[in-house]
Amino acid sequence: MTEPPVARLHIAGTVRAPADTRLVLGHSRHPASDTALHLAIDLARRLRADLHVVHGVDLADYPVDPDAADWEEQARRALDDQRRRVEAALADFPLRWTYQAGHGNPARLIATVAEETDAFMIIVGSHGEGPSATFDRLLAGSVSRAVLRRQHRPVLVVPASGPAPVRGSQGRASKRPS
Repeated sequence: MTEPPVARLHIAGTVRAPADTRLVLGHSRHPASDTALHLAIDLARRLRADLHVVHGVDLADYPVDPDAADWEEQARRALDDQRRRVEAALADFPLRWTYQAGHGNPARLIATVAEETDAFMIIVGSHGEGPSATFDRLLAGSVSRAVLRRQHRPVLVVPASGPAPVRGSQGRASKRPS
């Protein structure tokens, strides 16, 4: 059964020459996603790959109180803040990048963008363990597990507590001091 296309926000970064390969990153509001974002940027630089950041908008993106007078404005600000964080992280990225956000199943949206771009690899963050991660999985399910089940291409799952690469003066990752 073919699923209907999902309407989504699509922002292309600065137009640059296309790379030989593409990476897709699933991104959300969770800190683990920012860790995965920085790792994906580093990996894309090393592989000289275009980077496509995908955000599946779900209930976790909305304010808790739906009766608040400015509920829609709070939700818009939260989504705009997330997009701006991604844009800031990619500000000096030397290759092409996109940011796409759409409502619906995040794993399905990530898979759709991976197919559309013929991505070499998908990168997602893991929320880890503990009460907060368990609540998130109950609310939205495990996106990383759903992506793994849907894909024939490699999927890199970045742990929530994984170290972010350290940047040298030329934007290259360097080893952490021992």
